[in-house]
Amino acid sequence: MGKSVQKITESVSLIASTDTWIEGLAVQQLIKTSELQGMQRVAGMPDLHPGRGYPIGAAFFTTNKIYPALVGNDIGCGMSLWQTSAKVTKVNLDKLAKKFEHVEQPLDDSWTEYVEARKSEKGITTNTYDHALGTIGGGNHFAEFQAIDEIYDQGALDELGLNKKHLQLLVHSGSRGLGQSILVNHVTTHNHEGIEIGESSGEIDDFEGYMEKHDEAVRWAELNREFIAKRFLEAIRANGECALDVNHNLVSPKEIEGQQGWLHRKGATPSDKGYVVIPGSRGDYSYLVKPIESVDQSMVTSLYSLAHGAGRKWKRGECHGRLGHKYKREDLYRTALGSRVVCGNKELLYDEAPQAYKKCETVISDMVGAGLIEVVARLRPVLTFKTNGDCSS
Repeated sequence: MGKSVQKITESVSLIASTDTWIEGLAVQQLIKTSELQGMQRVAGMPDLHPGRGYPIGAAFFTTNKIYPALVGNDIGCGMSLWQTSAKVTKVNLDKLAKKFEHVEQPLDDSWTEYVEARKSEKGITTNTYDHALGTIGGGNHFAEFQAIDEIYDQGALDELGLNKKHLQLLVHSGSRGLGQSILVNHVTTHNHEGIEIGESSGEIDDFEGYMEKHDEAVRWAELNREFIAKRFLEAIRANGECALDVNHNLVSPKEIEGQQGWLHRKGATPSDKGYVVIPGSRGDYSYLVKPIESVDQSMVTSLYSLAHGAGRKWKRGECHGRLGHKYKREDLYRTALGSRVVCGNKELLYDEAPQAYKKCETVISDMVGAGLIEVVARLRPVLTFKTNGDCSS
């Protein structure tokens, strides 16, 4: 194992150097979660931070039981990276920032046929949340145009079809109200208890019923990111190709050290699905990385997972109080890296400010130190879209 691994208890590991600041409550939540029935191993990532009862930025391996509350309400949340045809040298930020007036409205009738065709191809039967397809949502979700800033492995970029001369588009979103409804339904029936994969038919029905809905929500989230990307490409009159799409909120069957079980990821990027992007805050670099498929203990210790971003330092709701006296609202529409921010919601503008997050470089360094990744490229934000909010006309 590399140097950036802390053994908290026999079953709890933390992929972070001792220099990386991690809130004590997050570690307490990690240990508490490791005591759940059927829990075999828990791994915290370097972006670990407290959640509502369970930490975010962690992976959990169980046998005989799954815990929907560990996956949370945004089932299938993840990142997709698109290579666009828009040239970096042609970017005019003032003009670019004005192009996204309609990207938060429900998809109009011109999309109907395409939406139905893609839903059919993905095996999605639910229609209840069609109005939300192609929309980003709130919180830390975003669509961000980026430029490749530094290249460390040109061969990997060629393999992915990425071109430094053109903008990239990174989309972070999930299953919106669909995932929320699935969790609410589970909690109403079971509270925060897990679902036993047991003998009685009722329990089997509960398990299979949840997994069926879960798997559809994952596919819905993937389709949502696809439609978001296509809307943003359409808005700037560009074409694009999806280079990668990886979910970081889900539960999947997995065999670890000869034990068949279930791997829950709550804000943890899979390291067994190929290349992934680890995003920074909107005022920080993101990193395209290649997981190292190691034969040693590191993949087991990290539960085949990586960080899913920079990780919060400050709680939402505190940020305006911490930043309001230093920064006017207008100050936060531009970042230290020269990028632009579109965010019409004042609270969200402060809650998602770069200062509220750790430096992404620290998180990347910890995973390199743990022998989990190689860095392929560094991506610089050009324009980050959160919401038009009360600025939309």
